[in-house]
Amino acid sequence: MSDGAVLHVKGRVLAGPDDVRDELWVVGGRISYDRPAGARDVRTVTGWALPGLVDAHCHVGLDAHGPVDAETAEKQALTDRDTGTLLIRDAGSPSDTRWIDDRADLPKIIRAGRHIARTRRYIRNYAWEIEPDDLVAYVAQEARRGDGWVKLVGDWIDRDLGDLAPCWPREAVTAAIAEAHRLSARVTAHCFAESSLRDLVEAGIDCVEHATGLSEELIPLFAERGVAIVPTLVNIATFPKLAEGGETKFPRWSAHMRRLHERRYDTVRGAYDAGIPVYVGTDAGGSLAHGLVAEEVAELVAAGIPPLAVLSATTWGARAWLGRPGLEEGAPADLVVYEADPRADVRVLAAPRRVVLNGRIVG
Repeated sequence: MSDGAVLHVKGRVLAGPDDVRDELWVVGGRISYDRPAGARDVRTVTGWALPGLVDAHCHVGLDAHGPVDAETAEKQALTDRDTGTLLIRDAGSPSDTRWIDDRADLPKIIRAGRHIARTRRYIRNYAWEIEPDDLVAYVAQEARRGDGWVKLVGDWIDRDLGDLAPCWPREAVTAAIAEAHRLSARVTAHCFAESSLRDLVEAGIDCVEHATGLSEELIPLFAERGVAIVPTLVNIATFPKLAEGGETKFPRWSAHMRRLHERRYDTVRGAYDAGIPVYVGTDAGGSLAHGLVAEEVAELVAAGIPPLAVLSATTWGARAWLGRPGLEEGAPADLVVYEADPRADVRVLAAPRRVVLNGRIVG
């Protein structure tokens, strides 16, 4: 498309869960619901249009061993883009990916800075590894570097205990979260187990990643405080293999990981039924491939969340939660067009017909 071209999206435009329109226009890279006067160079795309998908837990610039070069990070971002993910909340990365912001052909990224973990209590080369006395200072540092988010590692295996355990004393996370909020940043935390959750929620945390340790006792607390979760079920699917690998050295941890995996669907469905906000995230970029949003959507539906609610968790609702527009008048034209109605069958998300980013067809 030339710079002066107009894109006409025709068929069914899903501007909201209950807001279905017949068409939209893209003029100067932005959405309009009014036909532009005198448009000559018009390209028409037909199908079912959604706002660009959101992966609310993704890591661009990271692989299983740590930071990657710019070429690899670009491939990761392109993989996400070509599967319809046009907005990413990067939930921790040691790489500087600000250069992506200058690329109109790559997804938009909301960064949480670099992970903050306890010394020797996380994956090597991923995080700032510190002790509790330094937590407030490092949270302030990452709050200033990020895009309104900070990422803590809330629990990890304690080798002396042989099982998952909290990384931080309650008073440390309380002070750190208060400092992040003072700097207008929200805080999220990696949490697999049960034992760190109450302290984090009562300290004022905004979101919990994975949240496999949610219990009937803790769910009402999350709901009361409005703490969101990003379950990353495509990542939780790896727990049995992880447990098998650690069986000999850490049998208690292995058994715990298996229990968390076995109840994963009940945990997520219980959270949703209680009114806890649930969003779509894949945890791509560590050991997982990029481009898995459609698979995560299918997993959340398999857990028992209604398809329309899951669609919102990767489109309208997720964008509102992150403070980014969807298909509103005048918004940047970031959208995906499908052959069929994704509300009827979420599996169509795996095969976009067209991907439009900043008003240009890129896939």
